[in-house]
Amino acid sequence: MATRPETAKKILLRWMYGSMAFFGLFLAGFVITATVQGLVSPPVMLTVLVCLASVLVLYCLILRDAFDDRPRPVLKLTAGALLTAAMLPLQALNPLAGTGSWETIAFVWLASAALYLPLWSILTVGAALTAALTVYVSAATDLSWQGALMTYALTALLWPGATWVWCWLWRTIRDAHDSQAAKARLAVSEERLRFARDLHDLLGHSLSVITLKSELSAKMATKDAARAATEMSEVRRLAGESLAEVQVAVDGYRSLDLDEELTGVRAALEAAGARCTIEARADELSPPARTLLAWAVREGATNVLKHSRATRCSITIDGGVLEMRNDGVKAPAADTGKETSSDTGSGLRGLAERMATAGGSFSATSTPAGEFVLRAEVRA
Repeated sequence: MATRPETAKKILLRWMYGSMAFFGLFLAGFVITATVQGLVSPPVMLTVLVCLASVLVLYCLILRDAFDDRPRPVLKLTAGALLTAAMLPLQALNPLAGTGSWETIAFVWLASAALYLPLWSILTVGAALTAALTVYVSAATDLSWQGALMTYALTALLWPGATWVWCWLWRTIRDAHDSQAAKARLAVSEERLRFARDLHDLLGHSLSVITLKSELSAKMATKDAARAATEMSEVRRLAGESLAEVQVAVDGYRSLDLDEELTGVRAALEAAGARCTIEARADELSPPARTLLAWAVREGATNVLKHSRATRCSITIDGGVLEMRNDGVKAPAADTGKETSSDTGSGLRGLAERMATAGGSFSATSTPAGEFVLRAEVRA
């Protein structure tokens, strides 16, 4: 789970890198075609191609810096501005001006600057670029100024807007994951505080009384042996009551509700990107049997999250039989009723022992179809 935001970032960045590569090839096709047709000289072609490639590479690097929350890349932004400025005068030699050719690279730099510069400056620069290109294209070509203005105005809005949305999507994924992690840590902390408070309330008074009576018994041992024996009997009674109270508290702490566990497991799996379907018919089960199945559901879901790349998981409970199936297993393994690999810890083995102690059965195995099947059966 911890690596999922980084995986999302890699996917988003690689998608953008691929888009920029395709866009660069598209623009380079215009330049090369014009050169082959004799409309553009080879030196101009080389200059434009170098500037195009450099601006697109800088755009990708600046976008990566934005994803990593690094400081403002002043040098990269400045270099992109200079390369764009150096290429724009070549528009006078561009016979394809106004057809979506290399003048649009200026708006690529504008999109990278939009990640760091204030809104007013982006609007100012975008308006200036739109006006300058509209005047030039409408004067140098047959394209009307209204058409040129609409084309460049839309480009000036779409490029920065798309880039901002791309970064916003990444930050939303990251913040959602951080929020889930924070909620999990808070829940653990609250549960620890609750358990510590319960133990204090249960044992604080009893242990204080036991201490006092033990001290009194020690003092009375040489003076009044009968009273000392009475006090020690009281100490033993209090100790037994305290032990019983602790056992009740621990059993309550360890007990799980099957319905709540199924709901929590569904939420956890779907948050991890795995579609979870649940069919449960367990109303006739006894409370101990429901608790055992709840432990099996929890441990099975933990195994899915930690040791697979599952995209789907199904949980079926019919009477006292639980079956969990998921895809995305890393490697096949034999059905041993234990973990399927040496790095899966002792969770499934502990679950198998718990089931056997309660008179149930347990198995966990990989199938030839690439699924992992966990099956647990308890006495109804």
